[in-house]
Amino acid sequence: MFQDRATMAAHRLAPKLWVLAWIGLLLLVPGLLVPDTTIALAFSVSATTLFVLAFAITGLNRRYLASTRHFHESLDVFVHNDSSPTLFAGEDGIISYLNRAAQTRFGAAEGRSLVMLLSAHAANPVNVVFRLQQKARTLRAAREDVVTENGHMRLSVHHIGPDGYIWRLEDLADYPPPGGDSGSSGGLPQALVAENGRILFMNHAMTTLAGRRVGHLDRLFSDLPLRPNGLHRIDTAEGAKTVRVHEIRRESGRREVYLLPVDRAEEAAGGVGRAFEGLPVAMIRLSADGNVADANRAARRFLGLNPGESPPLADLLRGLGRPIGDWLHDAAEGRTLNRPELVQAARRDHDVYLQITLSRVPGGDTPSLIAVLNDATELKTLEAQFIQSQKMQAIGQLAGGVAHDFNNLLTAISGYCDLLLLRHDEGDPDYGDLVQINQNANRAASLVNQLLAFSRKQNLMPERLDLRDLLSDLSHLLNRLIGEKVTLSVGCAEKLTMVRADKRQLEQVLMNLVVNARDAMPAGGDVRIDAEPLELTEELHRDRAVVGAGKYVSIRVTDTGCGIAPERLGKIFEPFYTTKKTGEGTGLGLSMVYGIIKQTGGFIFVDSAPGQGTTFQILLPADESQPVEAPAPPAPEAVHPAKSGGVVLLVEDEAPVRSFAARALRMRGYEVLEAASAEEALATLDNPALKVDVFVTDVIMPGKDGPTWVREALVARPDVRVVFVSGYAEESFADHQSRIAHSVFLPKPFSLQELVDKVRAQIAA
Repeated sequence: MFQDRATMAAHRLAPKLWVLAWIGLLLLVPGLLVPDTTIALAFSVSATTLFVLAFAITGLNRRYLASTRHFHESLDVFVHNDSSPTLFAGEDGIISYLNRAAQTRFGAAEGRSLVMLLSAHAANPVNVVFRLQQKARTLRAAREDVVTENGHMRLSVHHIGPDGYIWRLEDLADYPPPGGDSGSSGGLPQALVAENGRILFMNHAMTTLAGRRVGHLDRLFSDLPLRPNGLHRIDTAEGAKTVRVHEIRRESGRREVYLLPVDRAEEAAGGVGRAFEGLPVAMIRLSADGNVADANRAARRFLGLNPGESPPLADLLRGLGRPIGDWLHDAAEGRTLNRPELVQAARRDHDVYLQITLSRVPGGDTPSLIAVLNDATELKTLEAQFIQSQKMQAIGQLAGGVAHDFNNLLTAISGYCDLLLLRHDEGDPDYGDLVQINQNANRAASLVNQLLAFSRKQNLMPERLDLRDLLSDLSHLLNRLIGEKVTLSVGCAEKLTMVRADKRQLEQVLMNLVVNARDAMPAGGDVRIDAEPLELTEELHRDRAVVGAGKYVSIRVTDTGCGIAPERLGKIFEPFYTTKKTGEGTGLGLSMVYGIIKQTGGFIFVDSAPGQGTTFQILLPADESQPVEAPAPPAPEAVHPAKSGGVVLLVEDEAPVRSFAARALRMRGYEVLEAASAEEALATLDNPALKVDVFVTDVIMPGKDGPTWVREALVARPDVRVVFVSGYAEESFADHQSRIAHSVFLPKPFSLQELVDKVRAQIAA
């Protein structure tokens, strides 16, 4: 209570300090107006004293509110009266706070290690604490059921940043002892067993039953291996006894072994019924026809089942690839026993996935079944994320491969079109048709670049951009795109840092976002684009992304449309995912936006709620480097300049591309040696008398790729210049290119003039 009052007093003190400051101000006025010097001095000294006192107390108050003590007292406001022990420990595991329940249970434990505190109550607490801390760093929170002397304890942890972790200990239900006496045995006999059979922990009931501490299962059971729900002989202090064994397998490979007395396990009611009800393991007894005969408390919670209800199991589950009745029949016949099946609970209002293992209990005319349920929701979520990652990777590889082949075809089409244009002037009847072919080939190349955005292998041409100029130029086009019903407004901060990005691609990103905003407001609305500087003093963790500290430029595109449902937010950047009707959208726009922003080195986030509009935020790294003056563009050359004396080795596995490039270079006066592969090129260079000025080579080829054979050739010919050509982005092999001197990059598709300019520049260098 003292901590509660101290914290409340600190918060209440802040507004009262302002009153004290105002009183000082009022006292200062008479000090300025009263003609008597002594009285004026007295007023001034009083006002100054009140001012100094107010600001000093304010500083101390703020220092207190930012202190560790204040954090502990703020935490104490919430958990002081919690019935479960709650602790706070730093990254090193040292405890610095305990609530009242924790102090009652553990005493004064400030300054002690959490592992040492738990060692007297749980088995192997070092691994448990480490495992939970690792999971909490990733998921913010984690929990695990830990074996204790008297049953189970649920250990929960919340990661609250660099300060440390909040730990909560919750005792699960106690269990009736095997003998029916709840005095001292502490529940069902239970042991924690490693994969090799070593017993890590025995509760009090197990130790009492065995009469001693046992180190291995083979010293406790005479008929190993254990059979789940099977009958086994155990050596006890009173001699050998027959017990029924139940196992729970944990993620770490360890097993929790429970012993049930045979005489009560086969009774319909009695002490074991109470044990069955209180078990922390979700279990169901099934009748021969597949109906639920009995379900304990944990199972009813998983399945949304009411006490006394006995529906068919098929009504409670979904997700099996075959009828559940067939699965149960096979289990009753002994064909699918102890084989886990992953299913979904049908009655829950949110996704709950369960792993179910069936075991057969002999007895009577027909054997009954026992189903053991384990929560697999987190496992299923991780599996779904992994599958999504694989799907996205496969789509990216497919898009990259298709785009690479298309770029080869477009290089040949536009190249041969350039050759035809050289033989036709504007007065020729075919000239207009050739220009149309060339323009459409360029449009196709633009579409291929968008396809490459999926795999982030498009060819970007980054430059320093002033977003104020870009948004000013783009606003006219955007106003035409959104129509008359939607109002567009653009706002930019006065001091906006430059960014480095591909201007054309960034314009495409903004157009896609604005068009999507327009489609979300069929009855009209407002779209606003804001650009402002943003400085992160520490890492930003959001949507499984980590944004490093530094300076960024933030671009927000906000609309007043219908919003996006929460279950769809995680899918909007997936290729081909769309909520629009057939013919209204392909689901490619946002996925291309995501690919362009990620390849630029930025981040994109979305905030939305149904009926409240949507905001897309783009973070681009600020470019504070000094601008470099661009070289003056070369003067245009004549149509058929005469160039001679240059020898070019052209290596390209695509015959149409190689043929066009060779003809283009020969027309400009170069001697061209052709090779269809890296091996053929190296064989050509075996002639020491052959002089070569430039290698023009594709990057991706069967056998040795471009950088590999060029490095081998440069050993004997270190002065030869290199022009790499590829349908992929330069960044995809930038590391290889950086290790090859005198090399430049030419993206596909390229025109005749672009090829000749690159070769001429390399020879002249």
